Amino acid sequence: MKKIVAIVGSASANSSNLSIIKYLESICSSKIEFEIFEDLKHYPHFSPELSVENTPTDIVQFRESIMQSDGVIICTPEYVFSIPSGLKNLLEWSVSTVIFSDKPVGLITASASGAKGHEELQLILRTLGASLRDNTQLLIQGVKGKITPEGAITHQETKRLLEDFMKNFLNN
Repeated sequence: MKKIVAIVGSASANSSNLSIIKYLESICSSKIEFEIFEDLKHYPHFSPELSVENTPTDIVQFRESIMQSDGVIICTPEYVFSIPSGLKNLLEWSVSTVIFSDKPVGLITASASGAKGHEELQLILRTLGASLRDNTQLLIQGVKGKITPEGAITHQETKRLLEDFMKNFLNN
């Protein structure tokens, strides 16, 4: 069974991004073990001095999860034409490491627009050395109209795109 780390970039509880990750988990539960990182605001602020020595325990655990995984899926909204600060902070803790080097990473930006945030996320992950493929990147615009407040994905085309994304991710 493959192990996938899923990172939810949203700062909102029960976000559309979490619903998307849970949907992916539900369609692959027999093939993949998901470890979901959400509620990123509880991670300490990045400190270069602590990045190599005396690194906070939860950051060490996050890094170990990435290293031991077969791949990473990041699902995030766009905040003010960028990625959320909690996600940026967590990725900054990875800069002095090789945890993303050649690691298969799938990117989903699900937001009102999302294009600028998606571009920024691609740039950051390329800088970290992640293995990005065009067929494992997805921009879902107008996400609030495609997922109910309870988390059900009601837009059939979005479901199909997510299923294709996951199939491509598992086959890469």
